[in-house]
Amino acid sequence: MNSKNEKKIIITTFFPAKIKKSNKKNKALIGVGCNLGNCIRRFKKLYLYFLSHPKIDVIQTSIIYKNPPFGYLKQPWFYNTIMVISTNLSPNELLKLLQHAEKKFGRIRSFKNAPRTLDLDIILYNNIKVNTKKLKIPHPFFKTRDSVLVPLVLKDRIET
Repeated sequence: MNSKNEKKIIITTFFPAKIKKSNKKNKALIGVGCNLGNCIRRFKKLYLYFLSHPKIDVIQTSIIYKNPPFGYLKQPWFYNTIMVISTNLSPNELLKLLQHAEKKFGRIRSFKNAPRTLDLDIILYNNIKVNTKKLKIPHPFFKTRDSVLVPLVLKDRIET
């Protein structure tokens, strides 16, 4: 029996999934997180939003991983997944699109590591490095976060 605050892997209709190939030139790994509201339903809506977006091709999604918060600890546990996408957008254009999606899905940035309805991070973008005030690629902490590593490791191990 799962307690409310226990790490677990969740599988749904769209997570994990291998969707299609793409002719768009850039490939990005997007980290997706949520800990406010119905996160699993919101992930489905985000998936459908990206699927219908002309500048994004969803290539693959991972399992959803429920795990504890870090940084600010007095908040609900997180649901995390990753999405592999293709796009012709530049890294900065993709960042703007992701920030627009966060806002569309109700994200309010009240303080660092605050609870959130949606958190979208560019983890990797092709094999490039970006280091600006607004954007760092690869994401500087992804190799130390189970919220990225567990979905990443399991994305190819579960038959879809």
